Amino acid sequence: MNGTVTIPIKDFDDLRNSKAKADESMTKLTRAAKELEVFLSFLVTRENLEEYIEEFNRQSQRSTISVVEGRAKIAFNDQTNKD
Repeated sequence: MNGTVTIPIKDFDDLRNSKAKADESMTKLTRAAKELEVFLSFLVTRENLEEYIEEFNRQSQRSTISVVEGRAKIAFNDQTNKD
């Protein structure tokens, strides 16, 4: 599709900057998920949380928690979880 569009310069600059802001948000989200994985792994070694994790997974639409060999992993359902 070819065409042109006219928008204010400020809106154009905001649009150009939105990719960088989205990338930064994704980086922060991934970092937070990894911190939560560490915390959940700590809890799993001290308590039996399997029942609670299963209930969370039933209710959550955006992520899934799994425990493999005592380590918790958080996977986002709408994208691949990269280590």
